[in-house]
Amino acid sequence: MTDFAIFWEWLSFAVRWTHVITAIAWIGSSFYFIALDLGLRKTPSLPPLAHGEEWQVHGGGFYHIQKYLVAPDFLPEHLTWFKWESYFTWLSGFVLLVVVYYFGADLFLVDRHVLDIPSWQAILLSLGSIVLGWVLYDALCKSPIGNSTTGLMLVLFAILTAMAWAYTQVFTGRAAMLHMGAFTATIMAANVAGIIIPNQKIVVADLKAGRTPDAKYGKIAKQRSLHNNYLTLPVIFFMLSSHYPLAFATQWNWVIASLIFLCGVLIRHYFNTRHARKGNPHWTWALTIAIFILIAWLSSGPKLPTGAESMPSPQASVLMQSPHFRAASDVVQTRCTMCHTAEPVWEGVSEAPKNVILDTDVAVANHAEQIAIQAGYSHAMPPGNVTDMTDDERALLVAWFREGSK
Repeated sequence: MTDFAIFWEWLSFAVRWTHVITAIAWIGSSFYFIALDLGLRKTPSLPPLAHGEEWQVHGGGFYHIQKYLVAPDFLPEHLTWFKWESYFTWLSGFVLLVVVYYFGADLFLVDRHVLDIPSWQAILLSLGSIVLGWVLYDALCKSPIGNSTTGLMLVLFAILTAMAWAYTQVFTGRAAMLHMGAFTATIMAANVAGIIIPNQKIVVADLKAGRTPDAKYGKIAKQRSLHNNYLTLPVIFFMLSSHYPLAFATQWNWVIASLIFLCGVLIRHYFNTRHARKGNPHWTWALTIAIFILIAWLSSGPKLPTGAESMPSPQASVLMQSPHFRAASDVVQTRCTMCHTAEPVWEGVSEAPKNVILDTDVAVANHAEQIAIQAGYSHAMPPGNVTDMTDDERALLVAWFREGSK
């Protein structure tokens, strides 16, 4: 069982690594093509049907790029499709959600202080909400509201704010933030898989059949691609938020989540305006900084309980019966609770790292695997061994976890 815990930790690392790699590829291509599209110029030398062109220099060479709004009058022998980056980003993200939050639902997904439901119900709510996000968004885009970019974004912002609040009424604060990322990323990936790529395939099929492609398919794909561009930065924030309790473990976490969307839109608006050569709207940075200061102020509100300090999970109940438990808990209380407490006393630490609070026996048992990995199998905790945890104490934590995991 303990060997499985180590394997699971490495599996989580491998999936997270894959997720970051594919996300970099997807975000990079998204940013590049939006910047390219906005920077296109019309010149007298453009070939028939071409919409614009741009010269770029990179890697010691020059690139001459031309865009066709509908399609060229012939089909090139080779086409590069930009789709696998988005597909594998979403797939790896979903696997990570399963590995960390579904299999660790008792600790990371369900907060008994918020909503006391079985893990399987929380998982179903998680899956249902992610699907619901795409259904609502796609319906909006295809409705009359979809004809107005501004109107659509305002309605979408209202939906995202409502979902941020709803998630905090069901899950842990950490899971609520993560689900905002999954909710939004699913919309983005589904845009690629369900709209952008199919529309492009229709255009290619028309060219092969000798038909003139309809321009509406390119227009729709461009709109969805632009939406993805504006949603990217908030998704990155939500993916990183699990490391910062001030973002997810405060009373106003759902407001913070909604304000992050405004920051992301403002930042992208600045760069998109510059790429389109329409000026430098520096006011966007001033407003973004003001909103971020507001977020920091909101985070100073009351902290949310972790849900791990009063109700033991089934595995935690077994671990509490181990003959090593009393001694292991004493080690944690002696070496770890200077920081991992509701009110840290270690200088320079104002919040419990990742909101992991180990003030009680139940909390220690609930976090047993994390404790064993961080302070037993590895020497990650305490940082720099500032509390002088001994090798015998680390061995004790491992022995306790092994005993209770058989």
